[in-house]
Amino acid sequence: MILIGLTIILYALVAWLMLTAWQRRDGTLGLSLQAATREILHLLPRLALGVIGSGFIAKALPQDQIVGLFGSGSGILGVALAALAGALTPGGPVVGFALGAAALKAGAGLPQVMSFVTGWSLYTLNRMLIWELPFMPSWFVRLRILVSLPFPFITAGLVYLALQWR
Repeated sequence: MILIGLTIILYALVAWLMLTAWQRRDGTLGLSLQAATREILHLLPRLALGVIGSGFIAKALPQDQIVGLFGSGSGILGVALAALAGALTPGGPVVGFALGAAALKAGAGLPQVMSFVTGWSLYTLNRMLIWELPFMPSWFVRLRILVSLPFPFITAGLVYLALQWR
């Protein structure tokens, strides 16, 4: 029900923005629709490949090892390993979410997959090496990582609690 409510809010926001752009009468709406079309055409093939690829990856992953390392019984060690795996996973959302979906299909626990996605979002090693360290002082990058360390564990704990309330 929450998902439907958020979707309605999102569509209402888009409609309001489109109306605002149309009222400007300076071509903003047309330019916005062209930009949106370009983005959709750019993302759609990648999204399709990610969704289809996650199915192939799920079948290729060794299910017994996934369940052993990242299954619901793997506990805090599974959460830590999942966060580390997320940090070592290069690529954008199509890669990160596709691997998370594949791990779920292969038997990984939901708290562990959420820890993977959170670790991937916060600690991606290639982003840190390519973007953060060259542009930011190293003390800042270390501080950001230190401050972010508990979040995969907090996320996994909240997911575990939410699963208990279901």
